[in-house]
Amino acid sequence: MLYLNLRKRGVRSGLLFLVSLLVIGVIITKTWGAPGKAVMAPIYHGSDSEKKMALTFNVVWGEEFIPQILATLNENDVKCTFFMGGQWVDDFPELANKIVDDGHELGNHGYSHLHQEQMSIPANIEEIKKAETAIDNVTGVKTVLFAPPYGEKGDVVVKSAEEAGYTTIYWSIDTIDWQRPDPSVILDRVLPKAHNGAIVLMHPTAPTVNALPDMVKGLKEQGYQLVKVSSLLEDLDKEKNKEEEDTDNNS
Repeated sequence: MLYLNLRKRGVRSGLLFLVSLLVIGVIITKTWGAPGKAVMAPIYHGSDSEKKMALTFNVVWGEEFIPQILATLNENDVKCTFFMGGQWVDDFPELANKIVDDGHELGNHGYSHLHQEQMSIPANIEEIKKAETAIDNVTGVKTVLFAPPYGEKGDVVVKSAEEAGYTTIYWSIDTIDWQRPDPSVILDRVLPKAHNGAIVLMHPTAPTVNALPDMVKGLKEQGYQLVKVSSLLEDLDKEKNKEEEDTDNNS
């Protein structure tokens, strides 16, 4: 009788364990998606076979420096990508439209510049979509590129952006200009490290304004074409398609 009771308890424990595993599996699937579904890889740079670079600006403050930055870009016939905070766009619609009118590309930088790595996927998506709506309402631009605030790289951030319909963009050269270093320091962080497909991260700061003319001049002297991030993505797509065609031809 004691053996039977122990055996029944063992069966019950086993069943409870299996049920627990099933519940955990459901929670993981709802939170992260079906097992085996790959998250789209974020982009850190473009093709290394093309002598192109993209200058980018994350904008949630520094509005006083935007006109000078735009003037330098226009004088040098350079188009770049501005990742816009939605709240900033609501606060400074004229500057946001000026950026678009000058031919630059807009990306999404979240609405309130939150630490999205600490948020749930639904909350992340809401933050991205709120910024998307703000940017669209002000400029008429529907953004498809997302630069996470603070450069956070957690899986929840990248997964949320993908579910929201975005490609996540990071960088391969960081000016760290938010620390307001001397303009020469910014130049030293960019010019010697220039490489094919590089994405340069900047912000609207006084040192950046002062470094930008020499940065553009120096990169052009090295033979780089300065383009929007979307142009780098197009090169990556072409490269991928060519590799697939070569594989099909050789199979």
